[in-house]
Amino acid sequence: MAKHHFYLKANWPGNRNDVGDIKSGRLETAVSIPKEMDGPGEGTNPDEMLLGAAATCYIITLAAMMERSGLDKEDLHMESEGIVDVTNGVFTYQKIIHRPFILLKPDAAETDFTLARKLAQKAESSCMISRAVQGNVEMELEVEVKAARA
Repeated sequence: MAKHHFYLKANWPGNRNDVGDIKSGRLETAVSIPKEMDGPGEGTNPDEMLLGAAATCYIITLAAMMERSGLDKEDLHMESEGIVDVTNGVFTYQKIIHRPFILLKPDAAETDFTLARKLAQKAESSCMISRAVQGNVEMELEVEVKAARA
């Protein structure tokens, strides 16, 4: 069994509304509380990083599944949305919505559309970040599949 280790160094020199930084592999950025949560809004924040981890894990998993299945595509891109609920001063990461857009080849058959939708659903349950937050953060998909014009 292979195990992969990832490391992160965090520095937080001040108090709640100050700015810190993180370094992990090629990721190096300032971090602070977002303006929406009455922070300075510099660099990134845990909410964006969780959304980024979930989105990149999902789209990479989907692309790999499409490749393994032999499903050709013209394009694959997506938008994701994270929703944080604040009730009685308690912040809860409530939901992540992925909106993948799969553009198939112009000659795509109906079976390609069916396979694309099936893989889009399967990628969500196969992504390790989705599995890590399962039961704590609701995951939702809004998949769009089209064929490119000839």
